[in-house]
Amino acid sequence: MKRGRFISFEGPEGGGKSTQARRLAEALEARGLRVVVTREPGGTPTGEAIREILQHDRAGEPLAPEAETLLFAACRAQLVRRIIRPALADGAWVICDRFADSTTVYQGHGRGFDPEAIRALHAFSLGDTWPDRTFLLDLDIEEGFRRIARARGGDGAGLDRMERETRAFHRRVREGYLALARAEPERICVLDAGADPGAVAARVWEEVARELDADG
Repeated sequence: MKRGRFISFEGPEGGGKSTQARRLAEALEARGLRVVVTREPGGTPTGEAIREILQHDRAGEPLAPEAETLLFAACRAQLVRRIIRPALADGAWVICDRFADSTTVYQGHGRGFDPEAIRALHAFSLGDTWPDRTFLLDLDIEEGFRRIARARGGDGAGLDRMERETRAFHRRVREGYLALARAEPERICVLDAGADPGAVAARVWEEVARELDADG
C-alpha cells in the first residue's frame, strides 16, 4: 500500500490554522481520499491530558520552560506512534494543526533554547517522521491578537498560557517561523494569513492539487 502524505499547518497566534486544516481535509475527502485530522498538543488521550497542563494551567503551578519543552515532545512522541505513523502506513493523508516546527520556534526562538538541543529532542521523539509539506500561515502579531479578541468577545478574556506571553516573545516566534521557511523552502510554503480565508484555502489547495496531479 502506498504511504499517505503528512501535512502540517503552522504560524503565529490567530492565523487560522484550524480553519485551513479543516478546509483542506474537506477538499481531500471530496476527492475520495482518507484523511486523519489531528492537533498539537493533543491528538491522543495522553496528549489531550498534557494539553490541559500546557495550555490551561491545570497543574496549578508555574511551568518551568524546560519542563514545557519536554511535555511538548512527550505529547508529540505519543501522537506520532499512536496516530500519525499508523495512518500514513495505511495510506491516509494526515493533517496536523501544529507540529514540531512549533517547538523549534516557540521554545527555540521564543524561549532562547539551544537549537542543537531542540534538534536532538526532535530526533529522539520523532525519528524520521516529519511533514511532507508545511503551510506557514504568516500574520502580523497585533492583527493575530485582534482576531483572538474578536473571537472571544473582544475583552481579551480566556487567553491560554502561551497567548499570555509578551508581544516581544510572539514577535520572536514569528521571526523564527520566517527564518525556518527561508532555510527549508522545499517543505515550507509561506502564505499571507491576513488574506480572506477562502483565498488562503485556494492557495493551499493549489499546492496540494499539484502534488495530487504529480501522483497521477
